Order: sequence, then C-alpha cells, then structure tokens
Amino acid sequence: MFETTTYDGDRTKQYEMLNKQLDALLAGETNQVANLSNASALLGQFLERTNWVGFYLTDTAQNELVLGPFQGLPACVRIPFGRGVCGTAAQDQITQLVMDVHAFPGHIACDAATNSEIVVPLIKDDSPELNRFDETDQAGLEAFCKTLLRHI
Repeated sequence: MFETTTYDGDRTKQYEMLNKQLDALLAGETNQVANLSNASALLGQFLERTNWVGFYLTDTAQNELVLGPFQGLPACVRIPFGRGVCGTAAQDQITQLVMDVHAFPGHIACDAATNSEIVVPLIKDDSPELNRFDETDQAGLEAFCKTLLRHI
C-alpha cells in the first residue's frame, strides 16, 4: 500500500519518492490503460489541492487529444491541438505551467473551479488555486513522465 504524501518537507525529495512508487507500482505490467489508470490514481493521491489529474491520449488522425484515464470530475472528451492549455502542450510538445488559467488565451473551462494548471506532455494536473504549481512541480512531474514512459 502506498502512503499519502504531503507537502511537508522537501518537495523535490517527495517527487523522487513518488517516482520510485510509480516504478514499483507499474513494474511488470505492460497494459497502457492499466498503467495510466494507476499513475493517475497515484498522482491524485500525491498532489494535494487539485481537482483533476489525468491523461489525454493523442488521436493523430483527428489532430486532437482524447480523454484517457483520470481522477476528478467529468472532463472534455476531445481537445483540438493548439486549443486550451492541454492542446497547446500537445501542439508545442512543451510543459505548460499556467499560474492563472483565466489569463491563458483560449482556455477551455472543463471545470469552472480550476484556476491554475500544469500540463506536461503525457500528464495534466489541475488545481482550484491560483499559482498552485511551480518549477519544483514541473521538474517532478516531468521526471514522473519519464518513469511512466518506460512502462507504456
């Protein structure tokens, strides 16, 4: 069983522990949906003060993202590349660290409570707080994605 991680102490070390937990959780499993499902559950448990954690998968034929495994309220099923925070991250293939989504051009409000987002190509976390995510989150979540890529 995995322990709930809190933000007390060194967050960089907590992200390192999270990545070790992810690696152990996914070891030996090759099913992409199962691994993305467990990864979203682990992130949902780890990331406090968020209202949505999950994955969008690429539909290259339609040039859009399609909803994948997640934790949270129902979400937009399809997002065109270049639209909103997720579509921009997918199109540009770079992490989007958005302190205030209401200031982001073309933001898609799937959940009106979301005020800040971080979208790492392969991972999306939403938060109902402004300025919820920072560079430590970005580095930790990008490392999380590298660990996840070894398992999907």
